[in-house]
Amino acid sequence: MQDERRRPIPTIRHEIEALAENHFGISGKASELPGDTDLNFKIETVSSTRYLLKLTRQAAKGEELDFQRALLETLTDSFSFHLPKLIRTSNNEVGCDVMVNDNSYYLRMLTWVPGRVWAKVHPKTSGLRYALGQKAGALTQALQTLRHPYAERSFPWNLAESLWTQEHLGLFSGEQWHQVHYFQQRFEESQSSYQRLRKSVIHNDLNDYNILVAEDLAEPKVSGFIDFGDAVFAQCINDLAILLAYACMDLPDPLSAAYEVVKGYHQEFPLQAAELDVLYILVGMRLVTTVTQAALRKVKEPNNTYLTISEGPAWDLLKKWQQIPSSLALATFRGACGFEPCPRRTAFEQWAAKNQIPLNTLFPTLSISGTHPVDMSLSSPWLGLKEDYLSNEITQFKLDELQREYPDHLLTNGYGEIRPFYITDAFKKEGNQGPEYRTVHLGTDFWVAADTPLHAPFSGTVVLLEHNELHKDYGNVIILKHEMEAIVFYSLYGHLSASIHQHLKIGQELQQGELLGYIGNPKENGDWAPHLHFQLILDLLGNQTNFPGVAFPAQKEIFCSLCPDPDLIFKEPIPAYTPQHYKEQLQEKRHKVLGSSLSLSYDEPLYMVRGEGAYLINETGRKYLDTVNNVAHVGHEHPKVVRAAQGQMAVLNTNTRYLHPAILDFADALLQKLPKELEVLYLVNSGSEATELALRMAKTYSAGDQIIALETGYHGNTNASIDVSSYKFDGKGGQGKPKDTHLLPLPDPFRGKYRGANSAGEYAASLDSVLNEMEYRGLKPAALIAESILSCGGQIVPPPNYFKSLYQGVRAAGGLCIADEVQTGLGRVGSHFWAFQLHEVIPDIVTLGKPIGNGHPLAAVACTRAVAEAFSNGMEFFNTFGGNPVSCTIGKAVLEVIEEENLQQQAAQVGAYLKSGLKRLQQNYPILADVRGHGLFLGIELTTEDLNPLPLQASYLVNRMRELGILMSTDGPDHNVIKIKPPLVFTTSQADELLDRLASVLTEDYMRIY
Repeated sequence: MQDERRRPIPTIRHEIEALAENHFGISGKASELPGDTDLNFKIETVSSTRYLLKLTRQAAKGEELDFQRALLETLTDSFSFHLPKLIRTSNNEVGCDVMVNDNSYYLRMLTWVPGRVWAKVHPKTSGLRYALGQKAGALTQALQTLRHPYAERSFPWNLAESLWTQEHLGLFSGEQWHQVHYFQQRFEESQSSYQRLRKSVIHNDLNDYNILVAEDLAEPKVSGFIDFGDAVFAQCINDLAILLAYACMDLPDPLSAAYEVVKGYHQEFPLQAAELDVLYILVGMRLVTTVTQAALRKVKEPNNTYLTISEGPAWDLLKKWQQIPSSLALATFRGACGFEPCPRRTAFEQWAAKNQIPLNTLFPTLSISGTHPVDMSLSSPWLGLKEDYLSNEITQFKLDELQREYPDHLLTNGYGEIRPFYITDAFKKEGNQGPEYRTVHLGTDFWVAADTPLHAPFSGTVVLLEHNELHKDYGNVIILKHEMEAIVFYSLYGHLSASIHQHLKIGQELQQGELLGYIGNPKENGDWAPHLHFQLILDLLGNQTNFPGVAFPAQKEIFCSLCPDPDLIFKEPIPAYTPQHYKEQLQEKRHKVLGSSLSLSYDEPLYMVRGEGAYLINETGRKYLDTVNNVAHVGHEHPKVVRAAQGQMAVLNTNTRYLHPAILDFADALLQKLPKELEVLYLVNSGSEATELALRMAKTYSAGDQIIALETGYHGNTNASIDVSSYKFDGKGGQGKPKDTHLLPLPDPFRGKYRGANSAGEYAASLDSVLNEMEYRGLKPAALIAESILSCGGQIVPPPNYFKSLYQGVRAAGGLCIADEVQTGLGRVGSHFWAFQLHEVIPDIVTLGKPIGNGHPLAAVACTRAVAEAFSNGMEFFNTFGGNPVSCTIGKAVLEVIEEENLQQQAAQVGAYLKSGLKRLQQNYPILADVRGHGLFLGIELTTEDLNPLPLQASYLVNRMRELGILMSTDGPDHNVIKIKPPLVFTTSQADELLDRLASVLTEDYMRIY
């Protein structure tokens, strides 16, 4: 039989509404809310004022009600954000006894606290978790002085009493039994220290339905807490543990989330080291209490889903939480509070300072007069290209050269160094903000030859002896345990030969200077150039078969405390890695020495140090999928292009006044890709210069000086380029349209002046007006200049036959047609090598920019023979380094890569695949109002249903995608278009990555407004 108190709300709504009006004088509509021990109702008046009406299931004792009154009044006096306040009855009481459906209740009314519950907020960012910690810490601080007898009651949700769950361990079996038992046992063992921790009144139920977040969806902030019915007098740290149990749910990396919350909490309520010692266990025990209560309640009230709402997420987190080494959790919490993460660190450093040893203790057969650093950091030019540093042969060749230069020095490097070797799937995890890579090197590498003998630096016991045979793992590895005076630490030796397994065994004791083994070769050392990875460890974190030699950048502080710099134990200094630049310093200096109009992308600027293919890599080793840098046409740092540049730069780089085959070879290769009508080339250094030259040629040929351009077009940053770029002269800081520039409306068939696939005639008709006005004023057109697809205009693809009509009209008036292919050319549109070919036209002049040099300052102007002959009017054209041997060698290499790697075909296939995926997303998310473009030159326009632009949502999406590891940008007249124009090496798997992240962001609160 259904519990009478849980009848459908329509049955008792009139009774609830009558109670609100009769006892509080508040008339409004009642709607039921979820609750645990109370029946809760929202009362909303005709003026939209809301209240919370609560029916306590049994007549409440005066002591309980007095406690809740005292608690809320204490917080009202000392707490600075939203909290519920008691509304007194018409008799000036805080509540009263009532009967509902023949059941006795105690009735109360509270003010409504505005906001959304934490459980319903998406996304929960790292900044929001930090703010949550701050607000919760402030709450704990505000309750420090409150004392009340009722707060000291016995209560099953009091973590201090949670060992009652042991009586119900039989409810669980298998893995769940072990998870519950593990934390129960750990908590029982910690009772002695736990009971001595400081206490106060605490909220005791900061779960995800009692935390409120403000309605601001773009920048949400924690606005308040509700439901103080579980408040008790207990250990202060319990409140943080309960908070973590819910703030870390449904996340791939709960420990990182905990770090953020703890850091914020500590800012407002400084934590003590002893409290942090038990925090990991307490989080586990809150989860144990949750799943135990859920198991019991499923039996008692199987239809009350609210009572088990957190059960699934609690089990998931309990499993993840148990897998976190408790000492790693402690180090993380300590680091968040500004303490030394590893408690043993200080004592070890003091011991090491008194017991340093010479380096030849490790390598007694080598003559060592000092050390020499080898830079293998992310930005190291010594490493070279990815294919170089992944090649043992090339690395060894470079090391041998360096060793010959420093014959008596030990080549060393690595501690704290952020390295590119580890930016692979083997070192990757899905973090709370996208993919992360373990890139921070925790040991020192000694680059010595294979078979070099290695000896023990200190006496110790073999505690680990393994062959980790995965690619780029340790290979054969040893860990020794050292017990020196009162100090215990470990030393790790990776990349050894297999012979260690013949003369060592677990538990074997070794004396200082005794042979450990030999340096391994690539076949047995994890596939590395021969070297020793030497690492000090203060806590093995429960590892029995391995220990990480690299850490995630976010955990650098933690792991560098757990794994001290090996330099501490050696008499000879071993240089540790020190970054040459820090992001904050670069940003500060940039503001001082560079013009303020030189902007940075994104709300939080990025510091990039390396590029590989379709990725850019920042200073921590985080990879960003680059969907916007079309200049790196064949991929960032393409090996063939780089080697072509290096080879020619080492031989000759000079101007074009001398004969050299490079310019002719490049010209031949480029002309083969152009229509036969375009048979003459001029080489310059940038697209802006190409525009300047093209305009000059057109004016010379036509004897006219008027230029026709398109609205929002962009053609460069020089004076003449800006004069024909509506995107610039009509934008912020622009001077408006010059008198000799004439604009045609943006041919946008989606949201423009004329709409639809058949709008070409209406748009092209505007040319007649322009030409008629010129004729009337006695002016003559020199040229039409237009991007074949308008990029800054919002990736606009003009309607079919539009350019055909324009070209015909301009030529009839004596002008030339210039196609700007800086962004759209060289196979990007997939179906054709040039975007103008989409429109079935052949320009008189074509301009190209830096994509032809893959970012190198190389650009070109291609024109007809007639234009070239008219331009040769006696005035010499000379561009000092346009067409120099280095640039031309690079340009030819770019064209060869496009052919050899079938990048035009890849642009067609991947572009179609991506566009199809975007169209599927569009079906579920109508905010993606239009998906357009060709090949790998696509645009997504964000609008409301009635086509009003959404620039704020577009900006939000771009910044959130950056946080998730994908670079995008906005453009268009209303800044509501997302541009997609990645390097042509972009793959279908990378398209999937882009689509998956887009789908995730599109589900976020701010993106679902429309």
